[in-house]
Amino acid sequence: MRIGELAAQAGMTRDTIRFYEKVGLVEGRRLPNGYRDFPPETVVWLQYVRTAQALGFSLSEIARNGERLREAPDTAMALSALFEEKIHVIDTRIAELAALRTDLAARVGTGCPLRASEKGL
Repeated sequence: MRIGELAAQAGMTRDTIRFYEKVGLVEGRRLPNGYRDFPPETVVWLQYVRTAQALGFSLSEIARNGERLREAPDTAMALSALFEEKIHVIDTRIAELAALRTDLAARVGTGCPLRASEKGL
């Protein structure tokens, strides 16, 4: 299918698909007339990419994990494992942000933002 049809079916722009092709997320073959031709399953893959982005995965994570998913004997189990890994990353980041917030709160009203207040320590 040509890029315009793919864009319409996937609900995204041609430019987005061209970018995804440039970074290796999708692959289309070139027809003799220079047009891109994508297999029909690209629509499903692009829907996965959009959902994965909404769930907080970066394009590089999606590209890397796409290989794992395609090779997995059980896609549902592989996705669950990826989600568990992402939850761990998020929990770690939340803990780091909470510690940063505590540190910043201790510095509020000290007159010097580089020094924590005596009462906060």
